Amino acid sequence: MARVVVEVMPKAEILDPQGQAIVGALPRLGFEGISDVRQGKRFELDVDDNVGDAELEQIAESLLCNTVIEEWKVVRLP
Repeated sequence: MARVVVEVMPKAEILDPQGQAIVGALPRLGFEGISDVRQGKRFELDVDDNVGDAELEQIAESLLCNTVIEEWKVVRLP
C-alpha cells in the first residue's frame, strides 16, 4: 500500500478569485508582505503497490481536475 498525493492548481494564466480574496483579506487581518495567493486542491489516495503512474495520471486527468483551467502533479510519498 502506498500514499499518493495529487496536487491540482489553477493554470498560471487563469484568474484565481479565491486566491485574490485571500490576498485582499490578509492586510485587513494584520498580515503584510504577501502579494499573491493561488488556491488549489490536494487529494490523498491510498493505492495498492500495483497501481502504476499511468493509471494515476489517468485518474488525475479524468476525475480530479479540469485540464482546461487546471494543472496537476502526482507525488508518491515515501
